[in-house]
Amino acid sequence: MLNQVYRLVDPRQFEVQTVAEEITNNDIIVRPRFLSVCHADTRYFTGQRPQATLRQKLPMALIHEGVGEVVKDPQDKFKPGTLVAMVPNTPFETDPIIKENYLPSSKFRSSGYDGFMQEYVSLHRDRAIVVPDNFDHQMSAFIEMVSVGVHALTQLEGVMDADRKVIGIWGDGNLGFITATLVKQIFPDSQLMIFGRHQSKLDYFSFADKTYLVDDIPNDLKVSQALECTGGRGSESAIAQIIQHIRPMGTAILMGVSEDPVGIDTRSVLAEGLTLRGVSRSGRADFQRAVDILTDSPVTRERLQNLVGFTRKVSTIQDITDFFEGALTNYWGKAVMEWDV
Repeated sequence: MLNQVYRLVDPRQFEVQTVAEEITNNDIIVRPRFLSVCHADTRYFTGQRPQATLRQKLPMALIHEGVGEVVKDPQDKFKPGTLVAMVPNTPFETDPIIKENYLPSSKFRSSGYDGFMQEYVSLHRDRAIVVPDNFDHQMSAFIEMVSVGVHALTQLEGVMDADRKVIGIWGDGNLGFITATLVKQIFPDSQLMIFGRHQSKLDYFSFADKTYLVDDIPNDLKVSQALECTGGRGSESAIAQIIQHIRPMGTAILMGVSEDPVGIDTRSVLAEGLTLRGVSRSGRADFQRAVDILTDSPVTRERLQNLVGFTRKVSTIQDITDFFEGALTNYWGKAVMEWDV
C-alpha cells in the first residue's frame, strides 16, 4: 500500500512523504479522524529536545493520541466505518512479568516510529479498541491519555497498602485532571485532594473534595496515597511535597516526565518506608479498561468533554503548522484536530 505520511522533518517544518507499506492479514487499515496533541509532540515541533534526539528521530510523523474509522479489515471482523481508538504502543513479544509498555523491544508511535499523522494507518488488529457510538469524538481523541491515567491507578491498586482514605494528586494540568476524574470512579470512597500552582486551573476540579495551592498547604495535612502529575521542572518540588505530606508506608505514583534529573529526599523515603513507583504510557488492557469506565460513567465522559480546548479542522500542511502554533498558546485543555488531509 502506498501511503501519504505527514512528517516533521525539522522543528516547525512538515513535509508529506510517500511510503510503501506491507499489509498483512493481521493488520487493519484505519483512516484517522480526530487527533490530540500532547506535550511530547509540541517539544518535537518546537525543537525543545536535545539535538542528538532530534537527529535520531526526525523525520517522523507526530501524534500518538487519536481515533479513526476502519477502512479495511482482511478478516472482516471490523466493519468499515467502525470508530476505533488507536493504541500507539506496538509490542513484538510478550513477557510474563514485564508489561508491554515497558518492553524495550516495543515501538511507540511518535517516538522514533511514525505517529498517526498519516492518510491511512496500518495497525495490528489488537491495537484497535472499538469506541461506542455515543462517545464525543473530540473527547475520544485523547482516550490514550485516559488510558495512561488508568494504567497509573491500576498500578497504584496493586502496590499500595490498605489505606485509601485520602488520594492526593499534585498537578493541575490535563494529566492531573484526567487522573482525578478517574480516581472518582476507581476509588469512589476515597477523599480526593488536588494540589496545583494555578487557582484558575484548580477551579476546574469542582468534583474534588479539596484543592490547595502548592504554596498554601497546611503543615499537618496528610494524604494516604499520592500521584505526581506535574513533570518538567515542577517534578522535584512536587515529589518533595508528596514526601512531606504522605503518610508512612504510603505509595507515590510518579507520572510526570522531566528532561533533567530531579533530586529526591531518600532519607525521608527510607525513614517512612515509602514506595515510589514510576509509570509510563499504557497498553491494550489499559485502553480497554478506559473505554469500559467511560461507557459505564456518563458523568466521567461529560467531565472529560470539558477538557476539549483548542480545536480546528486541518486539510493542508499549512493548516497543520497553524494548528501546532495555536496549541502552544492553549492555556487549558487538550488541543484536538479534525484530520481532513
